[in-house]
Amino acid sequence: MRVLAAGSLRGIWPQLLAHFPHPVETQFGPAGLLRERIETGEPCDLFASANVAHPQALLIKGLASSVAVFARNQLCLTARSEVLRDDDDWFSLLTRPDLRLGTSTAGCDPSGDYTQELFTRMGEAGIPVRERAMALVGGRASAPVPQGKLAAEWIIESDQADLFIGYASYAPALRQIAGLSVLDIPAPFNPRAEYASAVMTPQGLVLADYLQSDQAKAILQQGGFGV
Repeated sequence: MRVLAAGSLRGIWPQLLAHFPHPVETQFGPAGLLRERIETGEPCDLFASANVAHPQALLIKGLASSVAVFARNQLCLTARSEVLRDDDDWFSLLTRPDLRLGTSTAGCDPSGDYTQELFTRMGEAGIPVRERAMALVGGRASAPVPQGKLAAEWIIESDQADLFIGYASYAPALRQIAGLSVLDIPAPFNPRAEYASAVMTPQGLVLADYLQSDQAKAILQQGGFGV
């Protein structure tokens, strides 16, 4: 079975497949770019996206037979610890013009799309934040995140930015890294990310059904995802 899956599933995927009784070959990447590969003819049995929009687009085009949400996520803000002031929170950090902000790439990577929605929810305060934000990962020409590194960790440690907006499922691991601070973003501002599978072949339906199982949901919850 061949799967194309959102990069944010890379960490939890081996644990999920450890309980799946069939061999699976998986390639990871930004979901928007994976969808484009499928649309141009690349074969796969299942597409696991970090949003519903990309699977739905394949369903509408007749390339997928069904779509189902199997996990949820949200955003968090990672900061270089030394830039924090005593009264800083997520909002004050994002609106400080002296801090460099990194994000994923909207259009190519759903994380970038959710981040743009976050800026919109910030109202007028989000306008200069959007203008300042730098799309550093998840794009067609983006440098790959080094193996063994998380995007926020690499971006900040390599001094490309002082702040990075990414998925909250990474927060437990990021909080273990010296020099980084992770701040939660409140629900009214924080878009809910819905992960969905697109079944591309009858063989892929078996994996899609497994992702809906209680066992898979328990593993996803342990990995920081909502279900």
